[in-house]
Amino acid sequence: MSVVVSPLAVPKAVEAQPRRSPVGAFFANYWVRRVIKAILTIYFVATLTFFLVRLMPGNPVEAFILNLVQSQGIPFQQAQQLAASLFSFNVNEPLWQQYFTYIGNLLHGDLGMSIASTGTPVGRMILQFLPWTLFSVGIALLISFILGVALGMLMAYNRNSLVDNVLSVIGAFFSSVPNYLVAILIVVFLGIRLHLVPFTAMRGSLSPGIQPGLNLRFIGDAFFHASLPIAVYVLTTVGSWMLRMKSSTTDTLGEDYVTVARARGLRSRRIVGAYVGRNAMLPLVSVLAISLGYVIGGSILIENIFVYQGIGWILGTSINARDYTVMQGIFLIITIAVVVSNLLADIVYGALDPRVRIAEGS
Repeated sequence: MSVVVSPLAVPKAVEAQPRRSPVGAFFANYWVRRVIKAILTIYFVATLTFFLVRLMPGNPVEAFILNLVQSQGIPFQQAQQLAASLFSFNVNEPLWQQYFTYIGNLLHGDLGMSIASTGTPVGRMILQFLPWTLFSVGIALLISFILGVALGMLMAYNRNSLVDNVLSVIGAFFSSVPNYLVAILIVVFLGIRLHLVPFTAMRGSLSPGIQPGLNLRFIGDAFFHASLPIAVYVLTTVGSWMLRMKSSTTDTLGEDYVTVARARGLRSRRIVGAYVGRNAMLPLVSVLAISLGYVIGGSILIENIFVYQGIGWILGTSINARDYTVMQGIFLIITIAVVVSNLLADIVYGALDPRVRIAEGS
């Protein structure tokens, strides 16, 4: 007796997945794609910045001549002769030649020489002013993050109470007010009207005669000059951290594992620290990583209002002088900081949640 086997009962052969070439497998890697995107973004912004700064009206030579004529009363022809002897910048050089020279210098790690400050490397100028911006904005970001997390948890644990309502209004108000407006109000009311803040003595990043070093005199003087920018940064950013932490904590309090922890009789302090606090802070940590990139670029207006000599102050000075190379160098540093911070956030997301890498790979 013969047995007839239905064709439906025969398992189909599993088709072999096509193998990728080594080059294809390399570029299909999640981390490699992220790094390549970051490099292409930096190149695109560097190219865009190069052409945009040259679309501004005037050039370094014209800005220097105009400044001599208006501020010092030097005759126009004499100012032209002085500018020709000081500047090595050729305004008639073809734009494409300037671009390829700029890109070639970048590939060698050379940001060029300052046009307005003849003989001064752009890299040296950035290294001179960048630490003060990192100090002021970095300290402010740390203070606002810690304060915002603490107040956000307080608001979430006291929902719909007087404390929650008052802090919510304060947080929403300060997160919506531009930082430069707060800085102007401080100058007008605390400095000009009430004479409570000595703005003249607080100009610059250090007092004359103070030498950098690990001593209380230097640290105290640095905080004295950076206190107003730090205060403005904290006031205008702590509100967003408060509202984010409140929302994240409220969502975490509704999770099942928090209910189970309470049912087990665990102490409230342990639940807040080990269960609620850590999990509620995870979304904020990724936002903090992205915010680090804006530490450098978020200080342009504030430093010029308070005459705090950081990277934002020298950028404003270079814009007024049409110093192309300094503007290009600072914008490039800001771009690299933002791109690297976003890349860091992507890497953290990919490491914490493998589903992100799987989705990207598909």
